[in-house]
Amino acid sequence: METINQNIRLLRKQKGMTQQQFADLIKVSRPALGAYEEGRAKPPLDVQKTLARLFDVSLDQLLTRDLSRSIQHLSPAAEKVDAEGKSLRVLAVTVDNAKRQNIELVPAKAAAGYLNGYADPEFVGDLPKFRLPMLTEGTYRAFEIAGDSMLPLQPGSIVVGEYVQDWTDLKEGQTYVVLSKQEGIVYKRVFNNNSKDGLILRSDNLSYTPYEINYEDVLELWKAKLFISTVPTEAGTPSLEKMVGMMMELQQEVIRLKEKQ
Repeated sequence: METINQNIRLLRKQKGMTQQQFADLIKVSRPALGAYEEGRAKPPLDVQKTLARLFDVSLDQLLTRDLSRSIQHLSPAAEKVDAEGKSLRVLAVTVDNAKRQNIELVPAKAAAGYLNGYADPEFVGDLPKFRLPMLTEGTYRAFEIAGDSMLPLQPGSIVVGEYVQDWTDLKEGQTYVVLSKQEGIVYKRVFNNNSKDGLILRSDNLSYTPYEINYEDVLELWKAKLFISTVPTEAGTPSLEKMVGMMMELQQEVIRLKEKQ
């Protein structure tokens, strides 16, 4: 049984692209892509080959296998990035039973492991996962922030970032979670206009001096989209596990409300 239409839609969403962006990537028209995703048309052989390369699978697998069941096992093909704006890719993602991408959470205690395992599907698959109803398109990951370099954001807060696929999408002075070979995971304001060799990272806490990292050392960029933080009470600050549980409960409540409409 052919499942190529489902696989095409899965690949596009996994890359966090709109139909127009993905159509441009595989060099077809947007209406044609819509027809492929809805199963109203089958892509020609040259397009199938392009899709197979993007998925890193055979044509037979693309046509007959439900890749949502194994997407977290695809080998990530990370690309080096330079000042001309080569893209970064991450294919180590997970999906839920409805084939929707999860938001994987990287706790502070897992930060060192993430530096070595960010491209390991098994490592990513073992991270805590949740979804948020307001984030439906794109690829997201959540990071627990340690230290006081970005005050007033408190240590222990969670930054949910959207994966940056293209360096041209980098917005000067905006906040990003940056994964690099030398610094590991940091949350900073990012600048590159005045640097020919890399990114300049600045803290909101002026006690910390800005510094530069080379483009070739950058492994991932995640643009901050929202923050999750709690105010300590007399009972103390909720644990990370409890915060994730609250987010999952919120997700289920939104689903229940939609079902009642």
